[in-house]
Amino acid sequence: MSEHILKTRLRAVLGRVPVAPAPSARARTWRPRVSASIILPAIVIAFIILCAAAPAWVAPYAPSDMDDNAILAAPSWRHWMGTDQFGGDIATAIIFGARQSILVAFAAIMLGAAGGSVIGLIAGYAGGKADAVLMRLIDIWMSVPPLLLALIVAAALGGGFGSTVIAIASMIVPRFGRVIRARVIGVKILPFIAAARTMGAPWVWIVWRHVLPHTGSVILVLATLGVADSIIIGASLSFIGLGSNPDQPDWGYMMSEGRNYLTDAWWCATFPGLAITLLVVSVNLLGDALRAWAEPGRERA
Repeated sequence: MSEHILKTRLRAVLGRVPVAPAPSARARTWRPRVSASIILPAIVIAFIILCAAAPAWVAPYAPSDMDDNAILAAPSWRHWMGTDQFGGDIATAIIFGARQSILVAFAAIMLGAAGGSVIGLIAGYAGGKADAVLMRLIDIWMSVPPLLLALIVAAALGGGFGSTVIAIASMIVPRFGRVIRARVIGVKILPFIAAARTMGAPWVWIVWRHVLPHTGSVILVLATLGVADSIIIGASLSFIGLGSNPDQPDWGYMMSEGRNYLTDAWWCATFPGLAITLLVVSVNLLGDALRAWAEPGRERA
């Protein structure tokens, strides 16, 4: 058989075999890339959590140390961020204040996520009148500006740690409720949910065993992004005197105290504000990375 005939038959066979098209860039499975945009925020958050967990290991001084000879002293090698009106080290105060700021944010997120997830699960899975009533309540709830709602709740409860947590959680609940409801509506129509109903499984077991695990990634992303808002609202409440107690100051309270010395000692309010900014930006960057992991279809081109 000649070479020409072999080539002709080979072309005929290859012409009958369908060739799969090359997958597009958006169709490929997203794989997380370890980059500076993820590593740097993670390092910052880990360091701040270390400061909150063991401030005595990180702080250069004890919070009770007061230097009478360095009242409102400018930043120097001895006091990196300067001193306050009592001669206390600003860097030490920021490190010890990290615990209160983070505790308020995490406690509020846990409380708000729990309440909003329960509302979203009931409304999304039950549907009907329960869904209509709960969503109208959420609409009324969300009609009040979040900061105004937090101010009203905190003022009504009298300030302090507990009232701050409840005030921040009250503005988080409707956001979680709406998003989780939408997620549950998409999950409950899947075949394995119908199979569980056909087998006579109780709805509580279906929600706990099947629906809730499929909303875990959404809850994680919402919680991560909500931490930044909680930190800002918590600092705002402390700034106006409705947040943490003076014996357990956080960064917002430090900014409130330092605003009286802006013209003479700018560092008293500037460095606590920079600490809040650094933590909020780091949490937002990490939250964006988690959202890209949970929703690979929305990866940027």
